[in-house]
Amino acid sequence: MASAPESPDTNQPARDVPGGAADAAKAPPSFGPMSDHHWSKARAEHNQEAMEYLRWRSKAPGVESGGAERNHYCMQCHGVIPLQYDQRQPADGAPSHCPHCGAELEQRVRAMFNWVEMDQPPAADTGLKWAFVGILVAVVVGVGAALWLLL
Repeated sequence: MASAPESPDTNQPARDVPGGAADAAKAPPSFGPMSDHHWSKARAEHNQEAMEYLRWRSKAPGVESGGAERNHYCMQCHGVIPLQYDQRQPADGAPSHCPHCGAELEQRVRAMFNWVEMDQPPAADTGLKWAFVGILVAVVVGVGAALWLLL
């Protein structure tokens, strides 16, 4: 006859913990019609601001048609703009203006669903990087020359 497994620290039979196997056996199935226990109904009164925002986003131009496999969004009207590119390269063939509101689209910056993506750093940032590398090399050479002269 098999006995209950013992708890390693107390040598007493292990007890079910909340959320353990015993609770899983009692839980209603996660398929079929959603019961009142489903998380979406149990939290119905929570996150109203987020729900209103998503309802507003679903009414943006182009959302109803579904867009493409990957989309970005106009920063003015929040309309859907299909996007196809290799993210290691600047996007070629991307529209320069929003097809919905006509706003000019920045080619380096895209508003994705919940983040903003930048393809390439501006030229000013890359110049700053090379200036920093040049100064660092000059300091290393200067310290090396000073040590060579001292020794």
